[in-house]
Amino acid sequence: MQNDQTAKNIELVKTYFNSIQTGDLETLGSLVAKDIVWNQPVENKFSGQHNGSEAVFALIGGIIEVSGGSFKIDTAHAVMGNGSKVATTVKFSGQSDGASMSMNGVDILTVKDGQIVEAWLYSEDQAAEDAFYGTA
Repeated sequence: MQNDQTAKNIELVKTYFNSIQTGDLETLGSLVAKDIVWNQPVENKFSGQHNGSEAVFALIGGIIEVSGGSFKIDTAHAVMGNGSKVATTVKFSGQSDGASMSMNGVDILTVKDGQIVEAWLYSEDQAAEDAFYGTA
């Protein structure tokens, strides 16, 4: 049985993914802490730790640009919580210049005071993601 705070954190993360999927940038912006620490996986030009919401939104903008606006989170399901940590399995995809990418991932988000303060993302096929985004 979940405690009330865990349940609230799960709902917040569900709202976060819904805002990404629907393009609700106002809600998305309100759910991401200004001092977020975002850990992007693998070894491509977007990989590494990104500090602060401005850096994270620039990262997301870059991903959207590389994919010609096609990057999307197809599904976010199995949202699970344990205190401040919320894990979600996702399926994401994108196309660019005849190349395509579609894979599963796991996002682990930390929620504090009603905002996401940390994100760790994991991808099913790191080599395919690297090939899609390219190196720096």
